Amino acid sequence: MKQEANCIFCKIVKGDIPCVKIYEDEKTLAFMDVAPLNKGHALIIPKNHYETILQIEPEVYGWLNIIASKVAKAVQETLQPDGINVMQLNGKAANQVVPHLHIHVVPRKYKDGLTICAWEPVPGNMDEIKSTGEAVKTNL
Repeated sequence: MKQEANCIFCKIVKGDIPCVKIYEDEKTLAFMDVAPLNKGHALIIPKNHYETILQIEPEVYGWLNIIASKVAKAVQETLQPDGINVMQLNGKAANQVVPHLHIHVVPRKYKDGLTICAWEPVPGNMDEIKSTGEAVKTNL
């Protein structure tokens, strides 16, 4: 298993740091966040160390999302929140705190005070959107 010695999530996978485990298989581990944004905040991580989405194989990332979906459904059934944020952050500029890829499942209640995902959509320049889209498309 590929792991980093100083990574807190790798230490959790190895059992060096305890966690409140809610799911585990050969590729993934899901556990409760110890600094939750709301009650029921869970994390899903690959057992192998990948810093961001840029390093992980698409198949492994796909599996993480399958598990995130299962966790979100269990959180919904357990806590009956008004909504759920499922987030995956990449890099410090995107507010990734732990440099080990992880998916957040955050239950939400109306007026819970959280401001994540609180931007207001503003129409963009369609010419710029089209040219950027074409540039990205050539790299797929």
